[in-house]
Amino acid sequence: MHQKNFLEKIIEKDIKKGFPKENLSFRFPPEPNGYLHLGHVKSIYLNFSLAEKYKCPFILRFDDTNPLKEESKFIKAIKKDIKWLGFKWVKETYASDYFLELYKLAKKLILKGKAYVDSQNKKEIKEQRKSSYEVGIKSPFRNRSKKENIKLFEKMKDGFFNEGECVLRAKIDMNSPNLKLRDPIMYRILKKKHYKTKNKWVMFPTYDWAHGQNDYLEKISHSLCTLEFKHNNPLYNWFILQIKNKKHVILPKQYEYSRLNLNYSIMSKNKIQILIKKKLVDNWDDPRLPTISGLRRRGFTPKSICNFIKEIGISKRENNIDISLLEFHLKKHLNQIADRVMVVFHPLTLIIENFNKTKWLIEKTNNKRKLPFSREIYIESKDFLETKTDNLFRLSIGQKVRLKSAFIIKAKSIIKNNNGNIKYILCKLYKNINKKNNKATLHWVSKKYSFPININFYGKLFNIKFPNKVKHFSNYVNENSKIKAKAYAEPYLKNAKPENKYQFLRSGYFGLDKKSSSKNLIFNQIVSFKKKY
Repeated sequence: MHQKNFLEKIIEKDIKKGFPKENLSFRFPPEPNGYLHLGHVKSIYLNFSLAEKYKCPFILRFDDTNPLKEESKFIKAIKKDIKWLGFKWVKETYASDYFLELYKLAKKLILKGKAYVDSQNKKEIKEQRKSSYEVGIKSPFRNRSKKENIKLFEKMKDGFFNEGECVLRAKIDMNSPNLKLRDPIMYRILKKKHYKTKNKWVMFPTYDWAHGQNDYLEKISHSLCTLEFKHNNPLYNWFILQIKNKKHVILPKQYEYSRLNLNYSIMSKNKIQILIKKKLVDNWDDPRLPTISGLRRRGFTPKSICNFIKEIGISKRENNIDISLLEFHLKKHLNQIADRVMVVFHPLTLIIENFNKTKWLIEKTNNKRKLPFSREIYIESKDFLETKTDNLFRLSIGQKVRLKSAFIIKAKSIIKNNNGNIKYILCKLYKNINKKNNKATLHWVSKKYSFPININFYGKLFNIKFPNKVKHFSNYVNENSKIKAKAYAEPYLKNAKPENKYQFLRSGYFGLDKKSSSKNLIFNQIVSFKKKY
């Protein structure tokens, strides 16, 4: 039985009090200044699940109020990620769709005496706000007349002022212990081309002003956000109360829940941008990053990600999630869908003296396919020990082992080169022997029919568990978080497809990288069988 989280309980309580179910509406409002990461999936999953549960709209609204950072390429990437995860929105909107309405609402606040144009610079305004324990200093322009404020605000819109020359501020309480209420900025001048509205506007609404008013205009019933916006809640409600009219039935309310923090990782677009600029990662889709595009490139599945999000649940308590939980859901799903194949990373040649042909075997245990078995095969070098041990089941002189989906062999002698290194092992093949009596089973590939592939192995991106808690987090990037290697694969992998996942026996799960080609197959390690953290 599904246990309701605290947000569902709030919604159910609202319904019991008389809130019409048909008026429920939820949204996901990303800022198009970067790619989505795992933290965003939590928000998408929450809002989409609620919309699905109550059969109400799920709106995708882009919070595009800052022309300095936002680009259309991020819009495309965000939509691609959401679709890949399996979520569908019924309506796509943009904060910029409401710029004219927001402008009119701002004028309404000015005429109510609740907003004013401040001709001070950013530094002066910040200094006057003081701290939560000090009395704030009121702006010398706070008591401008409504008529003068309207005139100056229109001049701001028409491009009369330079950037930083003035701003529009809400008139609330300069003595509030909540700094968000100390006359927050509603509009600032930015003479930059907006990717969508072009050069139509030279002043832009701040997040604090646009966010709640867009919820109001779109009739969002429950505005759900993470705990870092908790101090915005009183301001969110204050703005709504100033602009509401009697005809508008739905007044949105903001509720906060804990954000997703994953150890050995970071959940911040700004910090990811820093890693990219410093060339510590390749780009937004680097497989070591917790971005959706990075996880997709590495080989994660939408189902495993959503199951992970579902398990961690929704609460008000901040905590750090162990990355092993994500890997648990990943392995569980990959175990169900991945093709089992044989790949040798550190080849050691075995020559089977009593076998002089190639026999094509049929593998039936997972994905049915043909396996070429030849006189010379590769096994992992670690699977041979010159001296037999009782505890480890490996190949050694006089020891019999079973080759996966093939025959029983016994090592007879070692041939070494002039440097004393093993050149190859001479073996004997046994056809008629009970395979069940052999405890050791080794994977292998035919030396003649195998082919080289390139492998990217991935480890933790950071050397410290909580990089989000340190100032110079980029100093703790793990230099060995990506290691390149070569291996030899069975012929089946020549037809590997980007959408498929593969289990390399006794190693882990792998998938094709986007830079892979038919002449140069590159596989990313999705996750190892071994625990790495």
